[in-house]
Amino acid sequence: MACTTYSCKECESDLNLNPNDLFPPDFYFEAGNKGTVSFAGVDAEKFRFEKEDKIMPFFETLNYWGIQRKRTKIKCNSCGHLIGYIYDDGPPLTGGIGQYGFGPSQVVPRAPRYRFKTKALRVSSQT
Repeated sequence: MACTTYSCKECESDLNLNPNDLFPPDFYFEAGNKGTVSFAGVDAEKFRFEKEDKIMPFFETLNYWGIQRKRTKIKCNSCGHLIGYIYDDGPPLTGGIGQYGFGPSQVVPRAPRYRFKTKALRVSSQT
């Protein structure tokens, strides 16, 4: 059985990412997944998390844009290298259809998605 390990490309520190928490590559996210791999959970001991709050226009998708972007940077705990971001666009935590039944909205609580840049990770398989 092959075991996949993910490490920081900068310092080669093992990030202890569990392949069972990996979202399939064709899983749809509003913020996209180009050049990234996304996990449902991580070992918080291996990372530093920094809140980022930008006030400037940005595009989430082709048809949606906003003024304020709140997200959290994921940095390697060993070397401090930026390796990804946490987004709140994972699967819905509830079975509801949005606030007051008006359909999906950002009010629906969503699971965090840990999105790592593929160019910041070293992926190795061991058998």
